[in-house]
Amino acid sequence: MKPFIPNIAYFDPRSLTYPTGKYIQEKMHQLGVPIVKSRQVPITGATSAEKYFKAKRTVYVTVNTQKKLAVCNPSADFQFALSSSCPGHCEYCYLQTTQGEKPVIKLYANTEEILTLIQKHIDANLPQVTTFECGSITDPLATEHLTGSLEKCIGYFGQSSTGRLRVITKYDNVNSLLNVNHNGHTKFRISINTDYVIKQFEHNTASIGERLKAIDKLATAGYPIGFIIAPIIVYDNWELEYSTLLDNLKSSLSSPDQFVTFELIQHRFTANAKSLILERFPHTKLDLNEETRQLKWGPYGQFKHVYPKELSRKMKEHFQTIILKHFPNSLIEYFT
Repeated sequence: MKPFIPNIAYFDPRSLTYPTGKYIQEKMHQLGVPIVKSRQVPITGATSAEKYFKAKRTVYVTVNTQKKLAVCNPSADFQFALSSSCPGHCEYCYLQTTQGEKPVIKLYANTEEILTLIQKHIDANLPQVTTFECGSITDPLATEHLTGSLEKCIGYFGQSSTGRLRVITKYDNVNSLLNVNHNGHTKFRISINTDYVIKQFEHNTASIGERLKAIDKLATAGYPIGFIIAPIIVYDNWELEYSTLLDNLKSSLSSPDQFVTFELIQHRFTANAKSLILERFPHTKLDLNEETRQLKWGPYGQFKHVYPKELSRKMKEHFQTIILKHFPNSLIEYFT
């Protein structure tokens, strides 16, 4: 897909004291993106939806001042951020409720300081290997062509004996990462789903075909790979269409018998998320019917509406069957 180009870029003056900040500024100049030096990012609009979509076309280059990394179960030991928010408009995204009314895309310029913080966590956990997820509050590949930050991180982890990086993405611009000296220490997982789910709910992201080509390139370049099927959504013919997805996945890989992992996440939503989704996507076809769900207490102090236990069990068994059929040399890391 075409790389994301913002409508405007705001720069916190502090960001321009860092090499990455200067690099992003030069990229914006080359792309003809208007630049404003300011620590304020005004997003105006008559409606919540208008503000949301305008924010998704706005970049704010700033500094990540985080001093301690949050845990990231079940994906990794810790999570860190090279950016926050992303250009995608996924209707179901759990970040609908965590990034506020105006989810401006923040790009963090202090890459070296972030890596120093990561190293402190690695050192504190010696001699064990420590894993880090960099896609919990963003899609780092979506803006990599503007920052080069992910390439730096992959190179850093490539030289680490006890640090490992995990990346998740819905984008396909991987060419700049294929020759990085990663030493197998960075694992890429591509988020996949049926054509129906991607076309209906994952706006402004790469198509399934583009994603599968990208992950095959990464596998050929020696990266460990995996797949996240999320969210798993129940709709008419869901079993057949997810089976077809696995068929297409296997046929798309140059080495279909290689070891791969799967992470399986069912669709769920909170009451706050439902309210925001309906504001931003008033014609959504996303199933937000609370009467067909059951409540589950979440780790962030909110009830989630999840599929009933019997349906959840059926989903788990179906995916175990089709994954084992197509990828006997694979591991399902979790189903949640």
